[in-house]
Amino acid sequence: MNTQKATKELPACPVETTLTLIGDKWKVLILRDLLVGTKRFGELKKSIGSVSQKVLTAQLRDMEENGLVHRKVYAEVPPRVEYSLTKLGQSLRPILDAMQNWGEEYKASLNE
Repeated sequence: MNTQKATKELPACPVETTLTLIGDKWKVLILRDLLVGTKRFGELKKSIGSVSQKVLTAQLRDMEENGLVHRKVYAEVPPRVEYSLTKLGQSLRPILDAMQNWGEEYKASLNE
């Protein structure tokens, strides 16, 4: 990733920058699934559910371009591709943990 180019295109607000990188519904679910370990494309698609193959591919490419996801292609027939989080992607764990905790608390508050 070209950091100079990326820095110029990112918003000045750090919150907006974070949302630009992970604010899409599918990206957050991809991150959730990859936090537990490496996954193949089919595993991600099955876990996420209603996302189309085209959209999942686009989201993974965007996250790879932004340095959040690593894509490893094995020279096999049929080809095997695995996705994992980079160190930068792993650094999003506290954000996703906080989102999970908030979601659980919100659901609990509805049942009171």
